[in-house]
Amino acid sequence: MAIPTQFLDELRARLSVSEVVGRRVKLTRKGREHLGLCPFHSEKSPSFSVSDEKGFFHCFGCGAHGDVISFVMQTESLGFAEAVEKLAAEAGLELPRATPGQREAEQHQSGLHEILESATVWFEAQLRSPAGRAAMAYLTGRGLAAETIARFRLGFAPGHGALRQALLHQGASDAQLAEAGLVKPSDSASSKSGGSRDAFYDRVIFPISDRRGRVIGFGGRTMGDAKPKYINSADTPLFHKGKLLYGLAQARAAAAKLREVIVVEGYMDAITLSQAGFAHVVAPLGTALTEEQLALLWRLADEPILCFDGDAAGERATYRAALRALPLLKPGKSLRFVTLPAGEDPDSLIQAGGAGAFSAPLAGTRPLDEVVWQLELGGRKHDTPERRAALAERLYARAREVADRAVQDHYRAAFRRRLDALFHPAEKKLNWRQPGRARGRRDLESAWGRAPLGLTVRADPNAALLVQDRILLALLINHPTLLLAEAERLAELRLATAPLDRLLRELLNVAVSGGGLQTTGLASHLSQHGFAELLGTVLGRSVQRLAPYSAPGAASALAAERLAEYLYMRHRAAGVMPESGLAGGYDPELKDPGQKGRVA
Repeated sequence: MAIPTQFLDELRARLSVSEVVGRRVKLTRKGREHLGLCPFHSEKSPSFSVSDEKGFFHCFGCGAHGDVISFVMQTESLGFAEAVEKLAAEAGLELPRATPGQREAEQHQSGLHEILESATVWFEAQLRSPAGRAAMAYLTGRGLAAETIARFRLGFAPGHGALRQALLHQGASDAQLAEAGLVKPSDSASSKSGGSRDAFYDRVIFPISDRRGRVIGFGGRTMGDAKPKYINSADTPLFHKGKLLYGLAQARAAAAKLREVIVVEGYMDAITLSQAGFAHVVAPLGTALTEEQLALLWRLADEPILCFDGDAAGERATYRAALRALPLLKPGKSLRFVTLPAGEDPDSLIQAGGAGAFSAPLAGTRPLDEVVWQLELGGRKHDTPERRAALAERLYARAREVADRAVQDHYRAAFRRRLDALFHPAEKKLNWRQPGRARGRRDLESAWGRAPLGLTVRADPNAALLVQDRILLALLINHPTLLLAEAERLAELRLATAPLDRLLRELLNVAVSGGGLQTTGLASHLSQHGFAELLGTVLGRSVQRLAPYSAPGAASALAAERLAEYLYMRHRAAGVMPESGLAGGYDPELKDPGQKGRVA
């Protein structure tokens, strides 16, 4: 139901922002406003301002901003409608009345909620009755305290037909029980139960709540060898397992306070961890994480922590979750992963070693890009150029799955760095800020300008940079791993002439597209794309005589050092040059190296 603007205005007018915020933040009045420590990021000096007069809060540290409704949404992980309903009750306002159709639907859903609540109470009572002794012994044998059993409202479903008869006696109908997912058609149409049977029997019961704590479905676990071990309610008007997280109602407050949430595989993992002090833990409902569940998690924390079992199935679940998340990533929104010891799950770790046994692996979470890297590495050999190219292509294909372009670019760069470290572990790493040999501007000019041509950047900037840029391109074509390693900084350059610059852009396009990066393949690709004549100049003997380290057979470590020197020089020069790239300005379409640069 859409909430009228007039109602929202009245709600904001009745509630003091400082009063609502003050329940979570210690505020000090400063003139007309209140100041406190921001609840959305860590700080030691207050930068969080609340203005009742203006009706909003604002943090000058992290930029958080909003009104009383958005504050409740963010701090309590509520949806808009839920926050409005909560605040309306505090303000003594009655929510706008729905249309007759909406009221009828709400009443119908309210009836289903009442039936499910009655079922929960009945299951809880059965657990504490003589019929539930074995179930209670099972739960206490798993280390659960009475307070934990009560907090998660655990119960027991006895034999066939008991729940149905109890709820029919309370006034429910078979149609309502079926719609609530509590009964299902009997295997036999001639069944004494009128053609339906209990959906749960002879199982420990785990009530499943929505974010507001209302029971909307159940999970059941057998105590014997029956299969399947776990079952969930079928989808109903209230229950859609792909859109829910077990334990969310219990974990929401702790997760909102810590801005952190842990995701585990099963009900018992979540309950045991919660009892051990990790109150911010939830679990999916027996399915791989869905987009809707990821959206719920990202409302609780920027980087939810996924912790699956330390077995083959847990590893598969980790990879499925990582790949499901890739297209959905946004700046600041990602996942982290916990690797458990082989054969262990969170429940077994807690049972064996207490909370500390889980804290240790939790301290070593892995980022999402590392998980994707391990997936594509996959224990395969990468001892040939073709196998290395295949690995690079798989990784860049994964990066392209990220819809957000900024995040995609950073994934591509991260994979380039990992590839370079894998394929060239013993080589000297590039450090363009502090190149190995070139310690000052004169040394750099000697290495790239004055030594080969008798020219310096200051004496004849166009001619010197033109030669340097040809050397650069020869270096990248003959040592393509350097192109991968330094693509980001190379992309910031503008070369001395437009044709040379277009050649560099085409090299970068090949690199970021994950294409093969062997020298012969690069040269062939460039020739086919209109650069054949220019390649003759760039890869000619005259360039190799001036810069032997750019030749195909040159030591890659020396080539890397020279590239570092070049980047250092060009980025230093960029601080005193106009955007066009050369001292004094130049014509970017200049083609004849004998011509002088012109001031634009």
